Amino acid sequence: MTSLVDRLDQYVAERRHYGGNWASQLRQVRPFVTFADSEGAQWVTTELFLRWKERFGCAGHNAWACRLSAVRVFATWLQGIDPRTEVPPRGLIPRRESRPKPYIYSDGEIRQIVAEAARLKCRTGLRGTTFSTMFGLIAVTGMRVGEALALHDADVDPGGAVIRVRHAKNGRDRAIPVTNCTAERLQMHRDIRDRILGCVAQTFFCGAGGARLGEDTVRYNFARIGQRIGLREPQVDYRKGRGPRLHDLRHTFATRTLTDWFRHGEDVDAGMYRLSAFLGHAGPDCTWWYIEAVPELLALARDRANTSLDRGERT
Repeated sequence: MTSLVDRLDQYVAERRHYGGNWASQLRQVRPFVTFADSEGAQWVTTELFLRWKERFGCAGHNAWACRLSAVRVFATWLQGIDPRTEVPPRGLIPRRESRPKPYIYSDGEIRQIVAEAARLKCRTGLRGTTFSTMFGLIAVTGMRVGEALALHDADVDPGGAVIRVRHAKNGRDRAIPVTNCTAERLQMHRDIRDRILGCVAQTFFCGAGGARLGEDTVRYNFARIGQRIGLREPQVDYRKGRGPRLHDLRHTFATRTLTDWFRHGEDVDAGMYRLSAFLGHAGPDCTWWYIEAVPELLALARDRANTSLDRGERT
């Protein structure tokens, strides 16, 4: 009898043979088929999926909708081999189109994240400098985590205090200027990295073997740091749990940039086009999604509006 884990490996091999990429879905389906084999299941059923969901642990509604979608794809293929297989219905877990409320980090929390990341241990010592530099860079530039991971070593120019982001979302390339202190920290990481690896790495952020890190690895380490500094509840079995996300650093950057403009009396309307370009957006209509209505920003916007109204009355 062929196990469901073996069937999944067979399916993935076929997809790869024909040029298909199913890596992210595979990470969602692998725990399911492992659970199914532990239950002695010989084929997929809706009841089996729901039992797995009940025992898996906490996760968001949309996360389960994504897992359902991935399992459905695998089950559809498996049904052609074993007609007993049942494809869970599409509407079993409907996706909710809602914006998760972002967490806006304080300066102190960002410093804690970077400091705790620097204390991460590994055999070579590369883990601490990699994640502390990466999380700090995302915090001060608002970069997407995928953009940071995709950086080639040549894309980072500490001497010119600029980072070149290539082939980002929607195919947009851009140059991101950084402050001198950020440039110095990037050069320090590069020196430590190359000394540990014994060579010049091609990827700016990499693992001990020089290969590019995966997003799951980065998000897992960020979640563990959040647990250590009290931003997330401690978990068992190395689970990430729920709480402030790595992507919230991007929201924090956008919100605090806008807040600073209000505070210093800058033209916010004109600045939004600059912020959109900095974040790699097509225009301000995409950037507003990242602005969170924190109390200080609301108060500054109110004061600006009242001042504008007063001036209009006097004229």
